[in-house]
Order: sequence, then structure tokens, then C-alpha cells
Amino acid sequence: MIVLHQIDPIALSLGPVRVHWYGIMYLLGFGMAWWLGQRRIRAGRLPGVDGNAYSDLLFYAMLGVVLGGRLGYVLFYALGEFMSDPLMLFRVWDGGMSFHGGLLGVLAAAWFWSRRQKLHFFDTMDFVAPLVPPGLGFGRLGNYIGGELWGKYTEAGWGVVFPTGLPEQYRGLDPAALQAQFDAGALDAFARHPSQLYQAVLEGLVMFCVLWWFSARPRPRYAVAGMFALLYGVFRFAVEFVRMPDAQLGYLAFGWLTMGQVLSLPLVALGLYLLWRSHNAPVLQPLPATAREAAK
Repeated sequence: MIVLHQIDPIALSLGPVRVHWYGIMYLLGFGMAWWLGQRRIRAGRLPGVDGNAYSDLLFYAMLGVVLGGRLGYVLFYALGEFMSDPLMLFRVWDGGMSFHGGLLGVLAAAWFWSRRQKLHFFDTMDFVAPLVPPGLGFGRLGNYIGGELWGKYTEAGWGVVFPTGLPEQYRGLDPAALQAQFDAGALDAFARHPSQLYQAVLEGLVMFCVLWWFSARPRPRYAVAGMFALLYGVFRFAVEFVRMPDAQLGYLAFGWLTMGQVLSLPLVALGLYLLWRSHNAPVLQPLPATAREAAK
């Protein structure tokens, strides 16, 4: 089955104000992280921390995602463009966010918050790790709705035709004319892998299910964060094989290696190291119910 992507990236227009689906997906991701985190706080999964302190952590993490994601995109994917036009750093409405940059931003935020709370950094990261995948999943849905970061041609009788990925002669067509070309079968050869949806399932749904189950009982320090890093690195590396490389970079080596894969390999290594280190690490026990009630 071949589908023509004709989704308006703008969810709501209020005069000059336009609300994009991508922004809504960010809000949903942060909302889920707040709700799930509050559940874990009430269950005593981060002893000594109450709901207000967790709200502070989430606020710092939001800043880390936005600032780190944008700076990471510029550093990893658009350094040349930034050197010629430094103001592009602030034009976030044109797109351009990096997961790996956002991750570094969250790590910095968690380190700052952990120091203020006098907590071990990896106790915080083990707590946070299961809360991240829903946001990743919503973000990839935002990529799909926006028709960006699509995959390679399927070269089969299925896939998604993204107007932004069509040859030049089709890009100027209005939606009705494009639909007519699609109905006539003229666009079937341009059906692509919906790699955004692959990532939404793997990085969002599958990672959340695995990490939520894995963290359902106390684990040694480093284990949950290590599982997160390993799963994300493996899933991202795999999906990159059917995802188009960034146009400004292309393939970095071997005719298939992408920047996304290069940046994911350290995560795989880090995940394996943290899981190995967790074997001799202490287990953070949740507060018993009586202690949680006394702390309120």
C-alpha cells in the first residue's frame, strides 16, 4: 500500500499565531515525563525527592533539551551554515534539533540538579531514563507529520510519498494537482520508508515498555541508564540504514555510514559499560510507604 503524505504541519491558526504539530508533540512528551515521573516519585523511587523538586528537574531538563538539541544540531549537522549565517542558530522555526545534543543538555541539567539535591548523578539518570522514550516517540511523530527526515525509496508497492522528497517537477504542485498525479500512479516510484514511524515505535513504544518493565523493581546503579543508552544506540543505528542521510553531510564512509550512526556508537559503548559496571554497584531501594507518608 502506498500513501500520499498530505498532513498540514500547522495544527491551529489564530490570526498571525500558528501552532505547529511539532510543538504540540514536545508538550505531550514533557507532559508524559511529568506524569510518569510524579508516579515514580510517589512510589519512592528517588528517596528524599518530592514532587516539587522533581518539577524543578523537569524544568531544567526542558531547557537542556531545547538548548542542547539546537546547539547539537548546529555543531553536528550545520556547522558550515552557522559559520556563514550565525543567526540561523535562533531560527528554530526552520527546524533542526539533534537528539544527541538534547541528550547532552539533559545530562548537564541532571548533573546540576543532582548536585543541588546532593544525589548521585546516576541515581538521577536511572530515575529519568524510563521517562524519556514517550517524548522520543512523540517527537518522531512530529517529524512524520512535518514530512521531514524521511527514509529511502522502498522500491516496492508500499511506502509513503512525501511531497518534500519528490523531484523538482512535482514540488510546486498544489495539493489537488499532487493528488491527481498520485491517483494516476505517477508518484508510486517515489514511495519511501516512513523511517520516522519506525523510530517512533522503536525509540518510543518499545524502549518505554522495556525500560518501564526493567525499572519496575530496584536495579543496581547504572543499570537502567545503561539499558537506555544501549537500546537507543542500537535502534537508531539500525533505522539509519533505511533513512536518508542529512543532505548537507551525505554518507560519511563506506557508502552507508551516517552521522546519526557515528553519534550512536558511543551510546552503545556507554550502555555496555554502564551495564557491566552495574554488576558491582549498590541498589537504590525505594522508600517504604510509611516513610513516604512521613516525608509529605
